[in-house]
Amino acid sequence: MSHYKSNLRDLEFNLFEVFGADDFMGKGGFDEMDPDTVRSFLKQTEEIATGPLSDTYTTSDRNPPVFDPKNNTVTMPEDFKAAFQTLMDSEGWRMEIPEEMGGIPTPASVRWAVSELVLGSNPAAFMYTSGPGFAGILWDIGNEEQKKMAQRMVDGGWGATMVLTEPDAGSDVGAGTTKAFPNEDGTWRIEGVKRFITSAEHDMSDNIVHLVLARPVGVEGIGGPGTKGLSLFVVPKYMFDVETGELGERNGAYVTNVEKKMGLKVSTTCEVTFGDKEPAIGYLVGDIHQGIAQMFKVIEYARMMVGTKAIAALSTGYLNALDYAQNRVQGADLTQMLDKTAPRVPTIAHPDVRRSLMLQKAYAEGMRALVMYTASWQDRIAAAEMDADSDIDVDMAERINDLLLPIVKGVGSERSYELLGSQSLQTLGGSGYLQDYPIEQYIRDAKIDTLYEGTTAIQGLDFFFRKMVRDQFKAVFYIASQITETVKAGGEGDQLSAEREMLGTALQEVQDTIGKLGEWAMASQEDIEQIYKVGLNTTRLLMMTGDLIIGWLLLRQAEVAQAALDAGAEGKDADFYTGKVAVAKWFAQNRLPLMAAEKSMMLNTNLDIMELPESAF
Repeated sequence: MSHYKSNLRDLEFNLFEVFGADDFMGKGGFDEMDPDTVRSFLKQTEEIATGPLSDTYTTSDRNPPVFDPKNNTVTMPEDFKAAFQTLMDSEGWRMEIPEEMGGIPTPASVRWAVSELVLGSNPAAFMYTSGPGFAGILWDIGNEEQKKMAQRMVDGGWGATMVLTEPDAGSDVGAGTTKAFPNEDGTWRIEGVKRFITSAEHDMSDNIVHLVLARPVGVEGIGGPGTKGLSLFVVPKYMFDVETGELGERNGAYVTNVEKKMGLKVSTTCEVTFGDKEPAIGYLVGDIHQGIAQMFKVIEYARMMVGTKAIAALSTGYLNALDYAQNRVQGADLTQMLDKTAPRVPTIAHPDVRRSLMLQKAYAEGMRALVMYTASWQDRIAAAEMDADSDIDVDMAERINDLLLPIVKGVGSERSYELLGSQSLQTLGGSGYLQDYPIEQYIRDAKIDTLYEGTTAIQGLDFFFRKMVRDQFKAVFYIASQITETVKAGGEGDQLSAEREMLGTALQEVQDTIGKLGEWAMASQEDIEQIYKVGLNTTRLLMMTGDLIIGWLLLRQAEVAQAALDAGAEGKDADFYTGKVAVAKWFAQNRLPLMAAEKSMMLNTNLDIMELPESAF
């Protein structure tokens, strides 16, 4: 029986009923992806996700890849290899690459809906499909020769990696010491050691192409300190003929260790050494030294992916917990607890179990809406790029997408890991701690999401300093205006009026928090230590804003659901819509009021903790 429980109904609700993704389907540059095709592909992917991908989720955790340090190779579990090939054969990856490369132009909201199904079922399998996606990015930013490389990557089904982190340069990417030396033929020689590189070695493709950040040496005007001194290079595992794809000699990029991890064990996390056994030949991407800007195209995609992965894990964790609660008979109903002869009831009848399930449902469905809402802005950007006469404000769309990404990644990963452990597993009681049920693995596999592509602390700093201050608060003001419209909507007989008022209050709490952090940031120009007060609250602000937007999106969903109920929805649809209204009300009543306490704690911030000697910790 599949561990993975999908929520295709909710994905389609978001796509077709809430965010209007069908406005872009089958039109403009998305001709081949009409609504019927989208529904069909979602169903096909769900069948793979609940079938072969799900079947190998547990076995590949118990029997992870084997690293051979003598030959610097990795042998993958056979059943995982077969499931991965099934995923590749479905050709969903064609949605990730340009049409010129054989891709199928697809709205981002559809791509991320499809991705959730795979990431919830077997996240490592999704990560190994990065080859075509990274090839598409290389096509966009590379020179003509590198476009041919990208095509070879797609045609050969090769793997790919993003190579940033070093043993002594984690979040501080600019501290990287991997060097690039120019060769006389225009190529570069890469030397250094990188760490925590996902999918850097496996036996599921003939070649693996690394996108490597390194610091040029010996060339005037480039290669200076910090991130601006880094350039991006294409470094293949095997050299190859760009015209034919024929593989040549082994390049000097070797995996020298595979980490033994808490979770996500079938995903190889590697140390890669460049230029030790023989020279590691690399090609400067796009013939320009703008490495960090180029790599950010990969990083932004990765952050969206990590958030989607985390949210997908919470969704299946919640649905597993719900199934258990509906079937596990334990104890009498609370109203009959003194009657020793009262019939035993399923645990879903108990009040605190219902509270826990509603909390899980709220975040699983609210954060799915967050992903779909973010993707809807990506849809607008892509549509405008395809239509020169479009009236879409691309500048604002890009600003809002940038603002939302740290929320998707940071809030999505933190809430998912927290709730899987404190609620989903708890619903199963002692059984949840056993490997007989999937939730213990969900928890282990989900923890990495709070660390991947920048820890939550990094996301919080990025959220305030880059996505607000540097943006001059344009995007966050726009979102606030949209939330205000929802607050003021309704009218006589509105069944959501109380929740709108709560949303408005929460919005004010968040705006006050942003304002105070802005005051401290300005004050730091005269008293530099005031910046510590900002740093002590950036993660708080990130989580507050995430909850505010989740509450808002749940209320938007409730508006759609209530309209459907008023129009006479019946059967399963009526149950679905009733749940949507209920969860939006519950979140507004039980989570949005917490904003007041968060704001109060923020206002009480002082520098005591920063003045405390390290020895006192």
